[in-house]
Amino acid sequence: MPDRQSPVSDRTSQPQAAPEAEGFVTLAKSESLADGGIRTARLLSRALQQDPLHHEAQVLRERLHQTFVPRWHFPMLADTARNRAYAEAIAAKVRPGDIVLDIGCGAGLTAMLAARAGAKHVYTCEQQPLIAEAARRVIANNGLADRVTVISKWSHDIVIGEDMPEPADVVISEIVDTVLLGEGALATLTHAMAALAKPGARAVPEHGTLRARLVQCDGLMNQWRPAQAEGFDLSAFHQFARVAQITPGDFAASGMRAIGPDCDLFRFDFTRPTIDPGRITRKLACDFGGTLQAVLVSFEMQLAEGIAVDNGLTSDGHWGRTAFLLDQPRQALPGDRVTVTAQHDAANLSLSVHPEIANAQSTAMRMNHAWLTRQPHPTPAAPEATVWLPSGETVTPPVQPYH
Repeated sequence: MPDRQSPVSDRTSQPQAAPEAEGFVTLAKSESLADGGIRTARLLSRALQQDPLHHEAQVLRERLHQTFVPRWHFPMLADTARNRAYAEAIAAKVRPGDIVLDIGCGAGLTAMLAARAGAKHVYTCEQQPLIAEAARRVIANNGLADRVTVISKWSHDIVIGEDMPEPADVVISEIVDTVLLGEGALATLTHAMAALAKPGARAVPEHGTLRARLVQCDGLMNQWRPAQAEGFDLSAFHQFARVAQITPGDFAASGMRAIGPDCDLFRFDFTRPTIDPGRITRKLACDFGGTLQAVLVSFEMQLAEGIAVDNGLTSDGHWGRTAFLLDQPRQALPGDRVTVTAQHDAANLSLSVHPEIANAQSTAMRMNHAWLTRQPHPTPAAPEATVWLPSGETVTPPVQPYH
């Protein structure tokens, strides 16, 4: 019996395949990507069917996938705690006979969970054609093609009576980033609950809360604001690193520890969402002594009663984190307070750290001194400079900077 041929020798024995593969690659390179990469992907697949070792076809296919399929899909699907929470919440919310709208199909997991929970039919929308095409295969492979329909559209473009026969009883979504807003959840759900859902429709998630806390994070500061390299001062470059978008891996290496407790900033109701902007000023507490280096903003989402997911300090899920770095780290003692102003629109969050720090011990001493001498507090010296804050406001720092 002859030995099995290796892939290399197999290619050598079939030289006629290479010219056909080359032709498909040439067509793929000239194809427009306006269709989301569908035709290009099919041409590259045909090239690789002719020649599985075709180098350029492999490279172009990988570039296409990285362009149109965000990499966060994979750790998200591997996040077992997130998956279990959504499975339990969907089972609690979906009732037999329900029409379900699932926004942001991805691989089709939440749509299939809704079908498993007893939905009469699930309509799941996915605007990226390559992902929608793959989701159809996943759903078919799991025997649910007759109960789950993938709509290759933005949810804003769905028309009742054309894409869906009737409005939804339940709206499911997982279209949030590290601060809930960046994937357009508020605008998307405001439209969906008004135009695509029945009055009083249920939603998963139900609401989300943004929180802030003071943290010390030596490792993160070394990653994002190295003080020097090879003896050269790099501090003038730090202006470009005010907001740190932290991957789970970078977070694990950041050495982040809480200086104080979480403080709620904003609460978003996903059953009755709006796109109204918000602004709030909070005093964040210091429970422990340390170096204040950043404000960590995290979220908690309630998916259903008693079922929640979060990306807080102790979470090990797939979500990253967002930290607003202080321009100058500050030493703080238990009882100190740092004032921050947070603002949001429909898709963005900003946070400004005020320059003053309220120290409980020094405040008490000043009050006692004023009571003893019956003198008013002295007028602060004139400021030397104006500091620009990310919110667009300006503040005047004290003459003696905090260290």
